[in-house]
Amino acid sequence: MNKQLIPNVSVDSIVFGFDSVHLKVLLIGRDVVYKGVQYNDWKLPGDLIRCDESLDTASKHILKDLTGLQNIYMKQLKTFGAVDRLTRRPRDMSWLIGINHPEERVITIPYYSLINLSNGTDSNLNITSNARWFNVDDVSALPMAFDHREIFEFALKTLRDELRTKPLAFELLPLKFSLSELQKIYEIIIGISLDRRNFRKKIPNLSYIVPLNEKEISVSHRPAKLYMFSRDIYQKLKKEKFDFSI
Repeated sequence: MNKQLIPNVSVDSIVFGFDSVHLKVLLIGRDVVYKGVQYNDWKLPGDLIRCDESLDTASKHILKDLTGLQNIYMKQLKTFGAVDRLTRRPRDMSWLIGINHPEERVITIPYYSLINLSNGTDSNLNITSNARWFNVDDVSALPMAFDHREIFEFALKTLRDELRTKPLAFELLPLKFSLSELQKIYEIIIGISLDRRNFRKKIPNLSYIVPLNEKEISVSHRPAKLYMFSRDIYQKLKKEKFDFSI
């Protein structure tokens, strides 16, 4: 009984990755045959939860089972539970019937995750060839299953809003980074241009961004000084407001 799935509750994962150039999202390709017609679209990684697990536990094991990813930043978003979220398009229900999914209403609780892709994380994905990284700006042109476009758009807006007040950028950066890389991630995700001088003036006031006695290596330009984010210092100073609204 403990390993039975709850037919009415699922979790979905919006996995954002940053490759130093683009913000990307991981989607899984879905092939659907409905009344003899082949449909091709994309969905978020997700599944029903087990009777014996919490939502957080379910989100971690489902993401690991579907992608091989684990020990990464995850945050629960709001619940999506429209009555017709699975039945508004016949092809969605056709696919569910084809995989023996119970024909019942399902409420989903999405989590968004953040990973850095510049260190070869993509090659560690333990998934089939139907999973692919897309630039977030390209998702609007993709056909998507169920209400997954709505979930994706909500997650992206949440990430952009929270990036200004929480140290999320450091989940997407390498352990050691330059100030140019840090500035770039804010510009790309939030979609604004930041003044380089003002940005660098702000850094000395943030004690949890620690300068290192190291510089970039194997770069075509003048090597820049490297920094790291100290989670310990941040936790001690957590009462201070994190503000990157430059």
